[in-house]
Amino acid sequence: MQITDVVVIGSGIGGLSCAALLARYGFDVIVCESHSIAGGAAHAFERNGFKFDSGPSLYSGLSYSPSANPLRQVLDAIGSELPCVTYDTWGCSVPEGDFDTSVGAEQFCEVLMKFRGHDAVAEWQELQRVMEPFARAATSIPPAALRFDLGAARTVGPFVPSLTKHFANIIKLTGPFSRIMDGVVKDPFTRNWLNLLCFLLSGLPADGTSAAEVGFMFADWYRPDAILEYPIGGSGALVDTLVQGLERHGGKLMLGAHVEQVLVEGNQAVGVRLRDRSEIRAKRAVISNASVWDTLKLLPEKAIPKQYRAKREATPECDSFMHLHLGIDAQGLQSNLRCHYIVVNNWELGITAPQNVVVISIPSILDPSLAPPGKHVIHVYTPGNEPYAIWQGMDRKNQEYAEQKRSRAEVMWQALQRIIPDIRSRCEITLVGTPLTHERFLRRHQGSYGPAIQAGSSMFPGPSTPLPGLMCCGDSTFPGIGLPAVAASGLIAANTLAPVKKHLAMLQDIRCI
Repeated sequence: MQITDVVVIGSGIGGLSCAALLARYGFDVIVCESHSIAGGAAHAFERNGFKFDSGPSLYSGLSYSPSANPLRQVLDAIGSELPCVTYDTWGCSVPEGDFDTSVGAEQFCEVLMKFRGHDAVAEWQELQRVMEPFARAATSIPPAALRFDLGAARTVGPFVPSLTKHFANIIKLTGPFSRIMDGVVKDPFTRNWLNLLCFLLSGLPADGTSAAEVGFMFADWYRPDAILEYPIGGSGALVDTLVQGLERHGGKLMLGAHVEQVLVEGNQAVGVRLRDRSEIRAKRAVISNASVWDTLKLLPEKAIPKQYRAKREATPECDSFMHLHLGIDAQGLQSNLRCHYIVVNNWELGITAPQNVVVISIPSILDPSLAPPGKHVIHVYTPGNEPYAIWQGMDRKNQEYAEQKRSRAEVMWQALQRIIPDIRSRCEITLVGTPLTHERFLRRHQGSYGPAIQAGSSMFPGPSTPLPGLMCCGDSTFPGIGLPAVAASGLIAANTLAPVKKHLAMLQDIRCI
């Protein structure tokens, strides 16, 4: 039996952020990861010299400091660097046509002028003006200052003067972005575009995405000289950087350590039991980075009130993913390929319709080290719009499953053919992932992207639970889904456990106060 201060269940970005910061604060921390690779939905894997991202590939706010990105704040707090290559443009293929678009203050106006004309440009410029104070409000408090206890009065205190100036806007930021959008934007193309961006941020369209998330995006993407970034080495380099920070501060990562149950004694979480029946005792806390549904499965039936369990089990969920991972021969490809493309098949179906949106990532364009010389690595996926129900109960070894994989992957091939017409003849490695792949390898309930909590009607819960000694972080807790959000959740959970004095010292170290 091992004894530590804190056990973290799961090495997703939220769990690693939380654990690394706790180690920096001086806690003994053990992270238990069921998989043989750290990183959760953001892990990377290699086949024949091709290095694949399993999940996220679009990053910003990581290459400079201080940054409003909570993941950059985690890296600053643990003293870690993450070399990135920068770019500003990606490609789009939508029903109106194909175009390149860039982050920055003005470039999208050129796209609107081409497709919609002066009125749409005027609306976009008005939206930028309206969003400016919301963007300032959304970034007025650094995520690193947040904690969910009375100590927040001291850690958030230095930002109160700035907060007061934005009070009216902060109230509006808790609601859905559609309330702001509806008052400004009437052009259908622009509305579709904003719904698409919201969907990529949160898994929900504008009427379900918090205005705070969009405010953060406007502050980061639609400012002068804005850039996007890609970590050199891909998402695996990001995960490695967090693990190295954890271990440098004395924390420990255990791979292949599948948590079977949270141990509860005297109405308090006191540790975890692993699949091999070994136990790890936690003197201070057990922190679950698993989804809300998967966390509940780890708790003894009577450990939490029935009403709480029922309410949390009923949390609505986003759909899952299809993935296409390809290693290709890049000889003779056009030289103007972009790192990322977004394909929308039909606006009228709605942005969340199954297989309607496809995202394409070719990161070896930015970082050639991800593929052998003369090759490219490609990741195509349907982002949180693949229904689990049509896969449920399938045997992954039978012909029915293989045929459904082939047919459901076709929309990704067709999207990619718009960019690389002869893609099928170039493939050296072809891997297809389904919701069952997500469920199996990521230990995700029904392979879900995460909770589909509608802004304005409900809120993501904080890190605390009704069971003393048990806390949570990750995409089932505030502030929700997405890489910056889960890093923020890890920050908040770690800060809530830390002494206020150490928390304030950390904020000074990363130049937040």
